[in-house]
Amino acid sequence: MATAAVAPRGRARGSVWAWRPVAQDALLARAFHSCTELRGRLYLVGGLLAGGATVPSSDTVIFDPVRGQAARLAARGSAPRSHHDAAPVGGRWLCVVGGWDGSRRLATVAALDAELGLWEAWRAAPGDGPPAGLSSHTCTRLSDRELRVAGREGGVRSQRRYGSVYTLKLDPGARTYCYKEEGCHTSSRSGHCAALLPTPGPHPGHQLLLFGGCNSAEPEVAGQWSYGKIKFLLSHLKEELPVAPHLTEQLARLVSTEQGSLQGPRGLRHHSCSVVGPFAVLFGGETLTRARDTICNDLYIYDARRSPSLWFHFPCADRGLKRVGHRTCLWNDQLYLVGGFGEDGRTASPQVCILDLFV
Repeated sequence: MATAAVAPRGRARGSVWAWRPVAQDALLARAFHSCTELRGRLYLVGGLLAGGATVPSSDTVIFDPVRGQAARLAARGSAPRSHHDAAPVGGRWLCVVGGWDGSRRLATVAALDAELGLWEAWRAAPGDGPPAGLSSHTCTRLSDRELRVAGREGGVRSQRRYGSVYTLKLDPGARTYCYKEEGCHTSSRSGHCAALLPTPGPHPGHQLLLFGGCNSAEPEVAGQWSYGKIKFLLSHLKEELPVAPHLTEQLARLVSTEQGSLQGPRGLRHHSCSVVGPFAVLFGGETLTRARDTICNDLYIYDARRSPSLWFHFPCADRGLKRVGHRTCLWNDQLYLVGGFGEDGRTASPQVCILDLFV
């Protein structure tokens, strides 16, 4: 393992935000991976190590944000996987759902036991109704026993012309999972993101919104829950929704300086998205609206505090920050940017950056 010192990136004149490099390691250079916070560490699983690669990586890398160091996890049982998604479960397991293994799209669940340092292939429970295959989908944690999976499913040569929504029930004790298809369908989306956000108004609750992954700029609802339902699911397990009071306050100040729009980015895919309080923070990705120079470096903030919700766009002049297939991860009131291919769509970034807001 080698972790190099990183020179700070200066922000452009007049810019109100920047990604500040805090670490750099070749182990982190990958795209279309998952990056999940578990026990104060960022777990990077699989992904593509270079553009044009046909076989995904099978390794797991742990980044310690306190020490700024990365290390490969010597855990047996890991399989090649990219274009998947992952969720922490029970403060112990990292559940990886679906993805591409180099030859087919998967719908299986593999779990890393962080206590034992072992990968486990969980079994499908009786009554399981799995998707045909999933890649570039989303997997949102509602509780330690329930995930919401959304995206276009299909096999190697064909995919459905609409998006499917599944509830994925987990039983960590039995090491089993069970898919149940919901009655609703969405637009055919791939490479989109999902954000579980509070709903404003006299009857507050939560809703799961899908952004991007198709030509439309309109978000779609992939789930709605009444007031207190999500908090009840988590509090029943003695957990809480992630909080970031300082970053939330900074985002509120940032959007107060701009005029919002009812329309978000059109045709954006393979971007990152993290929920920070009532905000969804989107960055980078690939646009479907032009044939050249498709990889982006724009920051978008979706403000769900009022109805109708508003979009705020903060462009970037630094072409070195163009990213696709990257991830952002919220930890300790800071937003981390990890990996992704750069402007050429082939070279993976070895950097870890933190979002700085100058407001």
